[in-house]
Amino acid sequence: MSKTAIVVGAGHNGLVAAVMLAKGGVQVRVLEDKPVIGGAVRTERPFKKAPGLATSTGAYLLGLMPPEIMEATGVKIPLMRRDPHYFLPTTEKRYLLFGSDQEAMKRQFIDFFSEQDWRANQAMNDEIGKIRDDIAPTWMEEPLSIEETADRYVRKELREPFVNLCRRPVGEYIDRWGFKSDLVRAMYAVTDGFSGVYGSWDTPGTGMNFLLHNMCRLHGSDGTWMICKGGMGTVTSMLADKARSLGATIEVNKRVETFRIDGGRVKSVVLASGEELTADAIVVNADPFRMRDLVGKERLPAEYNRRIDNYQRPGSTFKLNLALRGLPKFTCLPEDRGQYGPTIHLLPDEKEVMRHIKEGFAMVQRGELDPFPTIEWYIHTTIDPSLKDDAGHHNSALFVQWVPYTPKGSTWEAEEGKYVKQLLSICDRFAPGTSDLVVDTFALHPQKIEQHFGIRHGHIQHVDGSFGFADRLPYATPIEGLYSCSAGCHPAGGVIGAAGHNAANRVIKDLRA
Repeated sequence: MSKTAIVVGAGHNGLVAAVMLAKGGVQVRVLEDKPVIGGAVRTERPFKKAPGLATSTGAYLLGLMPPEIMEATGVKIPLMRRDPHYFLPTTEKRYLLFGSDQEAMKRQFIDFFSEQDWRANQAMNDEIGKIRDDIAPTWMEEPLSIEETADRYVRKELREPFVNLCRRPVGEYIDRWGFKSDLVRAMYAVTDGFSGVYGSWDTPGTGMNFLLHNMCRLHGSDGTWMICKGGMGTVTSMLADKARSLGATIEVNKRVETFRIDGGRVKSVVLASGEELTADAIVVNADPFRMRDLVGKERLPAEYNRRIDNYQRPGSTFKLNLALRGLPKFTCLPEDRGQYGPTIHLLPDEKEVMRHIKEGFAMVQRGELDPFPTIEWYIHTTIDPSLKDDAGHHNSALFVQWVPYTPKGSTWEAEEGKYVKQLLSICDRFAPGTSDLVVDTFALHPQKIEQHFGIRHGHIQHVDGSFGFADRLPYATPIEGLYSCSAGCHPAGGVIGAAGHNAANRVIKDLRA
């Protein structure tokens, strides 16, 4: 008799798990409580004033999925390289436009910043590249501790730098290299160290998040994050199609209310409708906090509960999706030289940027809204015009770090509109007139992220990126037959899929034991 498994949640990790389980001969049933699949990996049309314009409302780039995941699942996701991939504008004439043309980038570094910054940039990226190569195999396996990973996988001369990077603040790592420009230091910290993490320049663990965001190994990417043709929903729709082709069933509007557990083993799931479904294994794609609610905290060992309690961090990301009637014109680079496709970094002026970063996070810890947070700006229709509507509108988005989960002395309902205007005024500083190009907005503060995507605390990584390797949630839970494949597991949050792959392998191993 074949074995059966239920996957709770049709996010990308749940769908990868479904594919791998089905390939392993397991009968799979995926239950999703939302009316659509994908979790935070969706392509949607959320603009009332531009209803035909598509955008990736949650996750917006594919960078960290190991190429081995596509090979294992047999799903070849259509990807588009951004070249250049970073644009760092200023309100003056200086800018950096990072791309594959190393000579051009070197000239910009030296002309607009310094030769010292160029040397520091090359040295840092060389070391990160070596560490990435060394630890790549660990993402497709159950994790060891950071220290054991260093001993087993990392070349001897980089073991100490690797452990320090994982355990210590991103600021310490960046400052090792002797960057002269605070703008360059800030840019690297913001885009790789702070993204989706409740921490700042001096926060231990932000180095782990920096390493995570430098683990891009996609073919043809040269280590840069890529755009998925058709938006991020293409990733989950293709995985779902593959799972179905292997015999899995995927059902939406199927909310799981609880698990039936007997003698320390999970027996079934109970739906909101009262229907009870049994399976040999249950794999949970939902975040660890939601999974614990389904189990019942009292059924779990104290040590396991302490582990989950220690993961709790408030979401601090604000995602402002935009519909634009045209492209902005940057003061520092008014003509089109490819600056619209990359990640556009909006940072305070060089003399103030480091103070802003440190004070900005302190403000958020107090529940206050930073008037000039760090912003990453995207306009993906310049790379993938298939997302445009018939009127030719561009999709765009501001990814903002940090904001409080709840504004002190107020509510997001009261503050959202005002903060949207404030964020657009920052765009106007770099590209005057941007606000006038906005046709519509779809804002997602942490509470809306929680509501829209179903992620507890509105934390986009489920578990903070400061936790790495064996410090993340194990795939096997203390309840026999119950597993987690959430972004809270190794290797990390983000659109990776390795947690789904690795959890499925563990399930198959246990079912065959």
